[in-house]
Amino acid sequence: MSEDVRDAGYDDFLDALAAGEGYYLECSEGHGSLPPRLACPQCGDRDLVETPVPETGTVDSCSTIHVATPSFVDDAPYVVAVVDFGAVRLTGQVRADSEDVEIGSEVAPDVGESATTGERLVTFELR
Repeated sequence: MSEDVRDAGYDDFLDALAAGEGYYLECSEGHGSLPPRLACPQCGDRDLVETPVPETGTVDSCSTIHVATPSFVDDAPYVVAVVDFGAVRLTGQVRADSEDVEIGSEVAPDVGESATTGERLVTFELR
């Protein structure tokens, strides 16, 4: 992707996350989703409020990738995890050795770069 092309919703989310101001969208029913959204994907509510992503979450599932797709070949091996932050879950790379990451590990969200493409992505740091 060219540096002058932005995916407004995703890039705005990454900018906020990198600044320590990550957010998700919460409807009046308490469902959380990631931007961009015009309506809650679970109930259709259009009254969405930006809510801060908690400072830490817990690893719900994780896998060590040894044979990566071409977009991440230089990143391998790396750990990808789904992290529970309460109302939302984020998926990203855990910046730690695979033997240090397990289900239930506490992590903090951040933004890093792919070693392969230099593209920004969601990352997690162990706490």
